Amino acid sequence: MQKQTIQFVRGLMLIPFLTAGSPFAMLQSFIPPQVEVGKNAHIDIAKEHAEKIDAYYAKRGMPLEGYGEKMVAEAEKNNLDWRLLPAIAIKESTGGKFACYKNPFGWGSCKIKFASYDDAIETVARNLGGNNPNTARYYKDKTTKEKLHHYNNSVVPTYTGEIMQFMELIEDGK
Repeated sequence: MQKQTIQFVRGLMLIPFLTAGSPFAMLQSFIPPQVEVGKNAHIDIAKEHAEKIDAYYAKRGMPLEGYGEKMVAEAEKNNLDWRLLPAIAIKESTGGKFACYKNPFGWGSCKIKFASYDDAIETVARNLGGNNPNTARYYKDKTTKEKLHHYNNSVVPTYTGEIMQFMELIEDGK
């Protein structure tokens, strides 16, 4: 009789597996569903960042207005803070107002000529991202502040702080 009781209890233990797949399946009603952050959320964030850049430039009549999307895309591609390129362009050329040879970043002491702003954005982003073997020792695996130190802080001691302030202004929409 005791053997039959044990078999009966074992049978009862199998019922949840047979009906729900596992005892954990019964708990699903108590666990809140996970919110998936999909591709659209990423696109929305990138679009918001580009709009902040363009709004900052538009408010001040800067020629780089409209390049926000390009700057955000290149920053993502090269693992940079999305505010870095526009902030450097503000400091170096007032957002393109005083760009030399389509070089709004003053790259190469403004001696390097670019065919277009797109070309300049791609080149500077690639370098700051540490993806150019010729400049990687200065930028690869460095923080934003370290990158800025190598970019111009050795010449202008306040450079890093000024760029960081522009980055905050862009983000805050001021």
